[in-house]
Amino acid sequence: MPSPRRLVVAGAIVDDLHRPNRLLAGRRSAPKSLAGQWEFAGGKVEPGEDPCDALHRELAEELGVRVTIGEPVLPAQGAEWPILHGHAMRIWFVQIVAGEPEPLADHDELRWLPVSDLYQVPWLEPDLPIVDAVSALVGAAR
Repeated sequence: MPSPRRLVVAGAIVDDLHRPNRLLAGRRSAPKSLAGQWEFAGGKVEPGEDPCDALHRELAEELGVRVTIGEPVLPAQGAEWPILHGHAMRIWFVQIVAGEPEPLADHDELRWLPVSDLYQVPWLEPDLPIVDAVSALVGAAR
């Protein structure tokens, strides 16, 4: 029996919510099938958990940071992006307000990418449409 669809939350972590110059990407360390590919930090929403609360929790667990949440990055249709294993993702622009990001869980490297060139790293395939949307939105904000 396939696992039920889960909601995943993630942050498009930028250095400034209003005039972003850099975006933080994380390189997956596990599972083996995803290791070495890059993604937005985040994770699954627990049953009964508010998605924004889940985002704060996940970024604290994975990167050791506290953030402020900005605008959502929305697909052309709906509020969620289809990702791996039939899950759906909600993603927001976020800015770090406390802590220095470190790869504490699920990542073995973090890299700040210039928003003018977000394609320097091999993103997870399901994240590519989100990277395209983020690139368009930060380009419009500049």
